[in-house]
Amino acid sequence: MANYFSIILTVVTLIAGALWLFDALVLKKKRAAGEPQNSVTEFGQSVFPILAIILVVRTFLYEPFQIPSGSMMPTLLKGDFILVEKYAYGLHDPVFQKEIVETGKPERGDIAVFKYPLEPSIDYIKRIIGLPGDRIIYRDKSLYIEPKCKADENCNAIRVENVMVDNAPVYYSGGSALTTYEAHMGSVKHQILLDSRVSPRVPYYFKQAGTQPTEFVVPEGHYFAMGDNRDNSEDSRYWGFVPEENLVGKAVFMWMSFEMDRSSESILPQWVPTGIRFERLGSIE
Repeated sequence: MANYFSIILTVVTLIAGALWLFDALVLKKKRAAGEPQNSVTEFGQSVFPILAIILVVRTFLYEPFQIPSGSMMPTLLKGDFILVEKYAYGLHDPVFQKEIVETGKPERGDIAVFKYPLEPSIDYIKRIIGLPGDRIIYRDKSLYIEPKCKADENCNAIRVENVMVDNAPVYYSGGSALTTYEAHMGSVKHQILLDSRVSPRVPYYFKQAGTQPTEFVVPEGHYFAMGDNRDNSEDSRYWGFVPEENLVGKAVFMWMSFEMDRSSESILPQWVPTGIRFERLGSIE
């Protein structure tokens, strides 16, 4: 089910469209005979094209999202505003979110927005690590991927190599400086953060029957997602897999980025930005 805004937008657009159609088929002839236009149908006639465009763009093309936390640092920061490509993983109806047309599937390394499986009213954004059938191993902060293979194929396991990035900006979490690495996941390269003071929280990992505590076998029709801020992300390691029907779209573009580091001593509220990070605007990788 879609969120309340999508449902309300759809209902209002349908009502405005009905008023517009009624005006075009019935009232237009009466106006030609000199009868004044009804204010209600005039309103529907004026707003319907605008609402229809917004509904189509937001449902099938692009939708804006705000990054609420630091779980995807350094790729995405709190205060970033992004565009999500809605048609990347299929076209869905605006109310029940049922797939109408299949257009594509997530690829390893995609940054995807999806409905949180334990609370679908909440949107999450993470990086797709595991595809259906993959075996994911996250042990001692090292990531290994055993891809699903056909019976006649020989697929080698992928060890995601982490290379420390020199002279990288310093990010903090709870007063602790985080170390930036470039993760080489096959042909996909992206930056991640690790906190040397934080031990893996294996006892809290999602428990899957028939696997070791640090291993996860991705079921068919599901995906394994992780935050780039490895030690500060609640992701598939802790709550399991992302069902395909929960996918919203692929993050593709950053159109605004606000600095959100206002001091607690400031007279202005904490949500008021302190500046704009123009250097961050552009395509998301």
